[in-house]
Amino acid sequence: MRGLRRTRWAATAASAWVQCAAGGSYCFGVYSEALKASQGFDQSSLDHVAFFKDLGANVGLLSGLLASWAPLGLRRPWLVLLAGAAQSLAGYLPIWLAVTGAIRQPPAMLICLCMLVAAHAQTFYNTADVVTAVENFPDRRGTVIGIMKGFLGLSGAILVQLYHTFFDGKPSSFILMLAVLPSSLSLILMYFVEVCPRTDRGAYDKKFLDAFSLIALCLAGYLMLVIIGQSFYTKIPSTIQFAIFIVLMVLLGSLFSIVMKADAESKAPDEIISDERVALVGDKKNHGEIATSGSGSELVPSGENLSLLQAMGKIDFWLLFLAMSCGMGSGLATVNNISQICSSLGYTATNTSTLVSLWSIWNFLGRFSAGYVSDYFLRKNCISRPFFIAITLVFMSFGHLTIASGITGSLYIGSVLVGMCYGAQWSLMPSITSEIFGLTHFGTIFNTVAIASPTGSYILSVRVVGYVYDMESVDGHACIGKHCFALSFGIMSAVCLIGSAVACWLSFRSRKFYRQVIYARLQTD
Repeated sequence: MRGLRRTRWAATAASAWVQCAAGGSYCFGVYSEALKASQGFDQSSLDHVAFFKDLGANVGLLSGLLASWAPLGLRRPWLVLLAGAAQSLAGYLPIWLAVTGAIRQPPAMLICLCMLVAAHAQTFYNTADVVTAVENFPDRRGTVIGIMKGFLGLSGAILVQLYHTFFDGKPSSFILMLAVLPSSLSLILMYFVEVCPRTDRGAYDKKFLDAFSLIALCLAGYLMLVIIGQSFYTKIPSTIQFAIFIVLMVLLGSLFSIVMKADAESKAPDEIISDERVALVGDKKNHGEIATSGSGSELVPSGENLSLLQAMGKIDFWLLFLAMSCGMGSGLATVNNISQICSSLGYTATNTSTLVSLWSIWNFLGRFSAGYVSDYFLRKNCISRPFFIAITLVFMSFGHLTIASGITGSLYIGSVLVGMCYGAQWSLMPSITSEIFGLTHFGTIFNTVAIASPTGSYILSVRVVGYVYDMESVDGHACIGKHCFALSFGIMSAVCLIGSAVACWLSFRSRKFYRQVIYARLQTD
């Protein structure tokens, strides 16, 4: 890191690295069997641990409050990362000690609480990185959120490659790595994760953000090829696996080469362009300008930043929350039950493993493309981002129907559609939140909206998918056949269409706001 200055580009690269190590919650399948065997859990107990994992990874209100704390008008993203590092250690270390037998077998609820804390660390890493990126690039927020969320989506596949390279067959050691790696990276890189003044112009932003995007796409393509190759060749020699890891590190390291090039080409590295400086309170010159929807209800004045309670008093908040409950909830319910779906349809263990691994690739593509595409059409045609939420929910509905059909190959096709749309919503939702409710309390508000994911997942996974599966099972045995999940995925398809209608309503309400405020502001950048 020697020679790197604290710039927006260094902050972006450092945040991307932290995101790549932050997705420990996506790797639960790697060590779940070891945890189950060592603690004597039955499937119900393991499902409870998985629920606490999902709860911790999706409820980020505390991280949002900490990110919004700005004494003297200055953010403290390093403090958010530090809190995340502490939680990674506090959560995963006791689980590692329990699995290795170094401590007496703890109660199941204590394991659940440790998993909650460990997964909760992910919200702190994610909030610090996303909020910093948005404030560093407010006019490219869709793109940078897509990049940050995309790297987080790839983190599961990256960490699995680390497992295959160094800990294959040793899940307990992998748990220790989940405690140490993200914590260490956060401590090393948190100096660079900072809101920095702008010293360059919009076209300059696009040039290097496109370079970051290209590396992310190359990384996703490389991981997809590796995952497919590993599904065909289960016994890969250690030398080849190590070579795979080296190429992976080279791709990630190239992010810092972009930083160095951006610094070298910066025309005024030591001058602050005051009129383009990132402001925590938005563009105050338009403070009195109000944009209203077609229904006559007020949205956010240009430059106004709402607190969490103020945002929750707006109907737009609840429309976004409901749409995300339908989309994120059904997507999370799908990934949580994908192994059981494979078993019911007669897929082999190798096919199941490949499908689970490829989910992170589709997730990344959705996160990345939604941010980039929504930015493009917002700038070019003034198409509001809630409209893209509605579109993704329609495609997600088709994906659920495809899985429900149970025909040959339907699970592969359906998982691609659902995975990409699920990832897209994780990119679009923070962008919409920052635009409609402002940047001052952005971290708090978008993490509150994110609670829609476990809320929707609990209703759809436990009350719909689980209930229907048990109903279709015979005498408590495992259900076999396409009927096991057909009804539940048909219901989730209908839920997504309802969510799409809600998103269309939000798009209709906010269309004038996007045209008069967001689009007008982008045209001046």
